[in-house]
Amino acid sequence: MFLTLRAEVEDALERALSELDFPTDDLGIEEPPDDVDSVLASSVAFRLAGEAGAPPPQVAGRIADEIDADELTYVSDVQPQGPYLNFLPSAAYLAETLEEATDETYGHLSDRDESIVVEHTSANPTGPVHVGRARNPVIGDAVANLLDFAGYDVDRHYYVNDAGRQMAVFTWAYETFDEDDLDEPPERDRIEYDLVRYYRKGNAYLENAAEDEVEAAEAEIESIMQGLEAGDDEAYERVSEVVDQVLGGMTECLARLPAEFDEFVKETRFMRSGATDDLVDRLKELDESVYEEDAWQLELDEYGIDKNLVFLRSDGTSLYATRDLAHHEWKFDEYDRAVTVLGEDHKLQAKQVRTALELLGNETDPLRQVLYSYVNLPEGKMSTRRGTGVDLDDLLDEAIDRARGEVEDRLDDRIRDDELDDEDIERIAHQVGIGAVRYDIVAKQPTKAITFEWDRALDFEAQSAPYVQYVHARCCGILEEAGIDPETGMDDVETAVDADLLETDAERDLLETIARFPAVVDEAADDLEPHQIATYTREFADRFNGFYRECPVLADDVDPAVRDARLALVAASKHAVANALSILGVAAPRSM
Repeated sequence: MFLTLRAEVEDALERALSELDFPTDDLGIEEPPDDVDSVLASSVAFRLAGEAGAPPPQVAGRIADEIDADELTYVSDVQPQGPYLNFLPSAAYLAETLEEATDETYGHLSDRDESIVVEHTSANPTGPVHVGRARNPVIGDAVANLLDFAGYDVDRHYYVNDAGRQMAVFTWAYETFDEDDLDEPPERDRIEYDLVRYYRKGNAYLENAAEDEVEAAEAEIESIMQGLEAGDDEAYERVSEVVDQVLGGMTECLARLPAEFDEFVKETRFMRSGATDDLVDRLKELDESVYEEDAWQLELDEYGIDKNLVFLRSDGTSLYATRDLAHHEWKFDEYDRAVTVLGEDHKLQAKQVRTALELLGNETDPLRQVLYSYVNLPEGKMSTRRGTGVDLDDLLDEAIDRARGEVEDRLDDRIRDDELDDEDIERIAHQVGIGAVRYDIVAKQPTKAITFEWDRALDFEAQSAPYVQYVHARCCGILEEAGIDPETGMDDVETAVDADLLETDAERDLLETIARFPAVVDEAADDLEPHQIATYTREFADRFNGFYRECPVLADDVDPAVRDARLALVAASKHAVANALSILGVAAPRSM
């Protein structure tokens, strides 16, 4: 309802300003501070004071007098307050919010008939996913969820680097060494943990073996790369045997978050189709193209980029960036918009790719790039090439173990009279533990570095995932005690609910917060910032807990009509918080 009310306010302001012969290009609409009793405010009087030849408070009064609130549906009054205009919600606004929010789809926006591909994670298939890059699948999955909620047709893609030197080294090592040659057993019983040992062995061999042995190995590695470049089926199948196995294991790990994909798009696809060769030919024809230091490059200093983009080696092999350009042109052909989630170390590459695409004649406005800083543990940064990093699996296991301990410690303090068996505890431990990891990562602005800390992430009292998840569980508990299925909410209740009975500040604050949810989805989707949803969930949890403290729902002395109105508010709260958490990819436990 907030979006509808905002549209009504915009229309009323535009009409009033037009009547007063004031320009309507900037309405100054904003959300007021918490201590102001309105849903929206406008600071337009500041801008118009000079033109009106009057102080802002006087201008605000003139505009307020020009708006007839009786003609509005969702605004009950327009009140000037100093230089501001405050728009107060009507009974219809609150009643329709309550009705809409009791639907389980609450927060989903209308279909926009626009397709978006979200590419995220795309970690090289050289071994287990490590913690340092865990922010990519978490942010990427949340961005995709957010866009889906906002009404876009979303595809989730993982771009597979199966054509670079790393994969040629991996393939050579996999074919060269036996189990007996490896130094240690796999850390886990999953394929990528098994095969990464070959990759590590191969790198160690190339660094330490005799010169003639290294030369022979490098010759074989080069032949694999040349075979891929030439579209040779045998080379592709050799590399794919390694890539597909490792990627399968990595996918199992990512599914634990969960982060799942609609399609895995391989680099070699664009080499084998001829798209990369075609793109290289077009790049060579550009004025910015030069042949220097035994490689074809684009000079981009004229565009504020001081490092050349190398797109073809002297031996005729392309580079990752070359194939990625072909990949992006394919995205532009297949989708209306494209979003790529990238680590901060790809910032230069992102600028190079966008500039090269423009030089090739592509319109790049449909391309958005979300850059993020990495996740660290308190012990410091992590690396995987030599097997010294902390794997994402380890972090998730630890999160579940710690969450299990928290749940077990709190069993005696639970208010609900339902008994939790071992299976329930395990389910909640997974929901809370993995939810804590995801929430702690996605709740921060992507460009800010994160040091993951257990005490903060798993704090049931602070503004963390468990704090918000507990609100959902509490909503379910109230509804269950009232004999209402939390999944269907008020669908089975035949009594008409009167929203006018929600009279206390706590009830109105909660209902107004629920009303804002679709607008938060809309703005966060426009900005590609799922952390706005996390911020909303914290504010929502505070509002709900205030309502829970001050407004008993099922107490014997509560009037039946008020009881039904408050139950509807609880059901609306349940849907709002569950859907907000689902955007973030965080489970909404039914009990905790």
